[in-house]
Amino acid sequence: MIKMAILGAGAIANKMACTIQQMDNVESYAVAARDESRAAAFADKYSIQKAYGSYEQMLADDQIDLVYIAVPHSHHYRYMKMCLEANKNILCEKPFTVNAQQAKEILLLAKQKKLFVAEAMWTRYMPSRKIISDIIASNTIGEVRSLSANIGYQLEDKTRIWDINLAGGALLDVGCYLLSFARMVFPKEVTDVQSTAIFKEGVDAIDNICLTFDNAFLASMQCSVMTSQNRDATIFGTTGYIEVKNINNPELIEVFNADFEKIESYTVDKQITGFEYQVEACVKAIENKDLECEQLPHSEIIAVMELMDRIRGLWGYEIPLIQ
Repeated sequence: MIKMAILGAGAIANKMACTIQQMDNVESYAVAARDESRAAAFADKYSIQKAYGSYEQMLADDQIDLVYIAVPHSHHYRYMKMCLEANKNILCEKPFTVNAQQAKEILLLAKQKKLFVAEAMWTRYMPSRKIISDIIASNTIGEVRSLSANIGYQLEDKTRIWDINLAGGALLDVGCYLLSFARMVFPKEVTDVQSTAIFKEGVDAIDNICLTFDNAFLASMQCSVMTSQNRDATIFGTTGYIEVKNINNPELIEVFNADFEKIESYTVDKQITGFEYQVEACVKAIENKDLECEQLPHSEIIAVMELMDRIRGLWGYEIPLIQ
């Protein structure tokens, strides 16, 4: 059984701990926080064996098979590097790093050390991804030519979102879901990127993004950390379209013909939290001695990071790096 450790004890770490507590093929083994009492309380809440008051102490534990990194975006690079230097496999929360160069450095180090690394972009691992891909492959809606999608939450009270030094803003926090969704629908070369952003407190708060693939396919998207949006997507084909309810964790997928008549409907199976699919993928990969997950290969991690770099470049905006 894979022994899993959690680096960080915030909200997203709680969701992961709740998930693995209910799984059969992974053990909640350890947690680390910068405050030992906080780590101990977290461990007690989720029946985790060991609690550490520093990340370095936890990474010295040779019983750990996989470390889940759940710290602010700005610190992903630093702690992934620390994990790799301690010879630990990694599942890191999205976005993988702040920019593509950091991602390339981490993945190169992992390859050199023959260690497994994955990004916790949970939508890549969900069964709903296969449902959507199978509909597209079946030619039910003809040739897919374009898509529209949005995702947004009212996050005015989340301090980290508005802190540029913690890599805040809409693009890294929620926009990455849009880019990943678009690339799952169009696994092609991005030939053009257009984007505008509304800034607040020094970070991007509402982003509009338009991607062209192979000079022939279009994705039009918007994300926000100021407003709640319906998080829906529509994939348009030459003979119909697909509507996806909540791209962040699809709940309902409906197919319509060219006359706007519903012809198919799919619901998603009951899940623990939705995080279990990425954990299962990591467990399988580690057991097979793979260095990446087939659902989200390293090349795709880099591709999305490069897209976000291009988008920020259009805004003339960059985020301070923490090494």
